[in-house]
Amino acid sequence: MVKENSVNQQSKKWLVPTLVVIIAVLLIAVVLLMYRGNASDTAEDVSAAATSDSAAASTAASTAASGSASGATDSDLTSVEARDPSDPVAVGDVNAPVGLVVFSDYQCPFCAKWSDETLPEMMKHVEDGNLRIEWREVNIFGEPSERGARAAYAAGLQDAYLEYHNALFANGEKPSEELLSEEGLIKLAGDLGLDESKFTADFQSPETAAAIAQHQQLGIDLGAYSTPAFLLGGQPIMGAQPASVFEAAFEQALAAKE
Repeated sequence: MVKENSVNQQSKKWLVPTLVVIIAVLLIAVVLLMYRGNASDTAEDVSAAATSDSAAASTAASTAASGSASGATDSDLTSVEARDPSDPVAVGDVNAPVGLVVFSDYQCPFCAKWSDETLPEMMKHVEDGNLRIEWREVNIFGEPSERGARAAYAAGLQDAYLEYHNALFANGEKPSEELLSEEGLIKLAGDLGLDESKFTADFQSPETAAAIAQHQQLGIDLGAYSTPAFLLGGQPIMGAQPASVFEAAFEQALAAKE
């Protein structure tokens, strides 16, 4: 975690070019929503607007991701990878040749989609020892997201992070408000066979809150204001891109290590 505090200031610019396009698309989507008489600004409405009202958001993100996978960017942010063997929200060999940092939010529907469709493919590389994945929840959608992040961290302290994470994003859907309540999160821990007393203590502890705040600040410092966002082999990928985009980026990063 020490590495996260020493990120070079220049790294804040890694998402700016892509975010400018995506933010513009989102603003257009919001205007369209207002004309339709729907002024709701919830995370789900904005995400739906960006999907249904403009395919350009997906195109822009795909272009950025393709550029990253093909080496079109010269950014190298591998220093963001903590590589901390005691990190409870990471999976894979700490010395794996390739690292993947996931900036996510438990109220983000596209994060759920990525976890359901692409994460299983990436886990194959974790299992063969070539990839390490570290999650950094940025909690851009507020308190329920932060509760979910603390709960997943607490589960990680019982070596059950991935199991809990996958349960929150079951069937590729973002969790309900009920599930993201304190009671719902504690119940889920019990349903998964975790020690509820320990889970509750860790979930509510200042240490867990501080760790989540540090992860969130890392995302802010890097400009990860749109989720999901990724650093794969030190190169940025924006959005819930198809598994093929991540496979191409992974293979390139792995080849660079050989």
